[in-house]
Order: sequence, then structure tokens, then C-alpha cells
Amino acid sequence: MVRITSVHAASKEPSLLRPSRLAPIDELLLFLMHLSVGLHLRDLAKRFNIHTTTASRIITSWTHFLYYLLGSIRLWIPPEELKAHLPPEFALFPDTQVVLDCTEIFCQTPSSLLLHSEVYSPYKSHTTFKAMIGIAPHGPITFVSPLYAGSMSDREIFKQSGIAKLLTPEMAIMVDKGFLVDNLFSGKVYRPAFLARNKQMTKEDVQQTQSIARVRVHVERCIRRVKENKLFDKVIPLSVCGSIDQLFTVACLLVNYQNGPLVKAWATQK
Repeated sequence: MVRITSVHAASKEPSLLRPSRLAPIDELLLFLMHLSVGLHLRDLAKRFNIHTTTASRIITSWTHFLYYLLGSIRLWIPPEELKAHLPPEFALFPDTQVVLDCTEIFCQTPSSLLLHSEVYSPYKSHTTFKAMIGIAPHGPITFVSPLYAGSMSDREIFKQSGIAKLLTPEMAIMVDKGFLVDNLFSGKVYRPAFLARNKQMTKEDVQQTQSIARVRVHVERCIRRVKENKLFDKVIPLSVCGSIDQLFTVACLLVNYQNGPLVKAWATQK
């Protein structure tokens, strides 16, 4: 176990007594405390009795390591495997390959007006980074896009993320109303119906919209799990832009290994 010291004790301890390096398990603990609890570098350095630059190096190293380790594991699930794990809630949408939604995290406001206009999100009224996340019908994350500027539309992120290359004509996606991506790939799109001006929805449209809303909410629950990492509660400094993309991806991939299924009833399905 790592030795946790108080702030006062750590400040009195001679620097010569600082360990030259932490054990790998303690380095992983430090990384997870930074990601999940959102502790600052100075706080982590004092808790682990190491220099601040060492704590920064450990976080960067583990970010890169987990990014390549978890990223080497196949996320995209073949359609036949999805059908074998399809929850009964998706009985009306059996060809759904992925449920997509976008999310944003706040970032520091750039001094450059040009950069500010690129990362400013009208939806959040703040400068943000934006990513698209996709889950399989039974819950696991199967797609994570890179982080993009907050001003970018959902449609443009869909186009640039490369997910269209993974989709075939037999596959369907499920999205919210804002995802107008029908002509960007050859498959089917399940989306809540739009209400035309001065017209009332048909009974079929109402029923389908309600059905889609009941199952699409699970991608929002999955994204909430990602953002339960307290690091994303704060405004991300521009100084860490070089690694925040990988760090966010790692946070998404770790969700597949924690907290159990999104819906308890799905835990018993084979």
C-alpha cells in the first residue's frame, strides 16, 4: 500500500526520503485518483510524497499506456453478437448497431479570438471540447470519437469521426433529433419524429418516439458514468490539450470495466 501522509508531515520530511519511484500499483492509484477524484498535481504529490513533476509524468505515462492497452481491445461488436445479447427493450429495433450521442466538457477560454470562436459552444454558452460516444444496445461503449471543438455540429463530428466506415447497409443507428446524418451512410436511422409546423403527430409517430426515447436514454446514462470522473467537473486547462483527448478516451473505455450493467435486468442475459 502507498504511504499517505498529511500535508504537514510531507512538508517536514526531507526530500532525500522521497522514493525514487512508486510501485506500478501505486502509480495506477495516483492516476485513478487524478481522473476519478479530480485531485490536483500538488495534492497528489503531497499524498504520495513525490515531486509535482513526478506526479505529472506518472499521469501522462499511464494515460498513454491505458490508451493503447484498452484501445487495442476490439470495441466494435459484430451484428450477430449484438443480436445474441439484444435486450427485450430493443425488440422493435432489432437491427440497431449503435446508439449515438454527443457530450461536451468545459475547457479554458483561449486568449485568441479565432480559437475562442472555434471552441465556443452555443449550447453550453462556454468554450468546450466535444466528443461522440456510441453504445451497443446492451450497454457497453463500442465507439469513442476524438475530441473536437465545441462549435462543431453533431453532423460534422459524425462525418469526421470515421464511424460511417464501420456501418453497413444492414446496420441501423439510433440518435436524437439533432443528428441529421441520414445521407452520410447507407443504413437506417432511428430518430424521434419531428413535429411539422401546424401539424399533429400521427399515432404511429408518437408510439415510435416514445419507444426510441425509452431505449435511447441508456446512452445518456452511460455518458453520465464517464462524466462522474471528477476531473471533468472542472474547466480543462489549455496546457493539457495534448493529452486530454487520450485521457477522455481512457475514461470512456474504463466504463466498460466498472459499475456493472446499465440495467440490472441485463446482467442475467447471456
